[in-house]
Amino acid sequence: MGLKSNLVLASAALLAVLLFFGTVRLWPKLAGRNRRAVLGRVLALGATQLMLFATFGLAANRSFEFYASWADLFGQEQEMGVVVEHGAGGANRALKVLGTQPVNGVAGGSTPTVGGQIQRVEVTGERSGIRSPAYVYLPPEYFEDKRRTFPTAIVITGYPGTAENLLNGLRYPATAHNQAKRGKMQPMILVMLRPTVVPPRDTECVDVPHGPQTETFFAKDLPAAVAGHYRVGEEPGSWGVIGNSTGGYCALKIAQKHPDRFAAGAGLSANYQAPIDATTGDLFQGDKRVERESDLMWLLDHRPPPEVSLLATSSKQGEGNYADTERFLDKGRAPTRMFSIILDSGGHNFNTWRREIPPALVWMSERLSVK
Repeated sequence: MGLKSNLVLASAALLAVLLFFGTVRLWPKLAGRNRRAVLGRVLALGATQLMLFATFGLAANRSFEFYASWADLFGQEQEMGVVVEHGAGGANRALKVLGTQPVNGVAGGSTPTVGGQIQRVEVTGERSGIRSPAYVYLPPEYFEDKRRTFPTAIVITGYPGTAENLLNGLRYPATAHNQAKRGKMQPMILVMLRPTVVPPRDTECVDVPHGPQTETFFAKDLPAAVAGHYRVGEEPGSWGVIGNSTGGYCALKIAQKHPDRFAAGAGLSANYQAPIDATTGDLFQGDKRVERESDLMWLLDHRPPPEVSLLATSSKQGEGNYADTERFLDKGRAPTRMFSIILDSGGHNFNTWRREIPPALVWMSERLSVK
């Protein structure tokens, strides 16, 4: 039974209920002060609480897609076959297609020319040496016209999320498909992955001195690998980057610092400075330049404004970044263009981001073009 299956959740909930009522029924017999009675109370209460926590944990995982499987939960690696595609220029060693799957949540999602296709890939950075799994969404039009090139958006989830969050919990492919079908946005390729490309460390998309070159991977290696395999526009105006939480910080930073590649960056519930905590370790290694350039406010104050469009989102109630978002937006100077989505209420969660993703994708589509 899968970690996210209805049967697992229902079984956990049923067992929690049975333990609760069983404990209530047996409580008079466990009311004594002898060791057996005390041990019985401890075990009954412990088992009941454990199953309650397990039930709530399973339900939260179904909603927020923290873990995709039991193996993912327990940190086990799963070996899988590798399919290597060869193009006219030989094998593209920077990107390997590992498999394909339909687009859930759209009519005809199993037929590429109708619903598009999701490809599971592995990307190896030629500069950074970082290797990471990712998913690539190809719209139906990609299969209809073999000569057409497409604008592309890199999509980054939060830490410690999985790339599957972007497919299932946040529904990026289905949203992009439906918005394009309604004529609200142009068809786009989405490259979806998590920011944790050297797990379990949270590198905040920083080029760590003497460590993982994560910014280089996202800003240079990933676009180069995708361009070497798919029909994407290679000019700066054809690329964007969007993310939520940690991924939102990454998206804004990458767009600010690399306008030669990215025309737009959208940060949903983003922070504006890389934190230093137990999950990140020492990201800067005493290098003040790296530390300063990891502060998005500092970049706006001290670097020439890049020719790029930036979208920041927050909510007046429920988000801790509202005041910082207002400060960030106020710092924009031409030719940088600032945009926002500010909700009246919404927490730091999938439900909030699902309200922001459709308009954010439309906004990005309006800023990307291919020649």
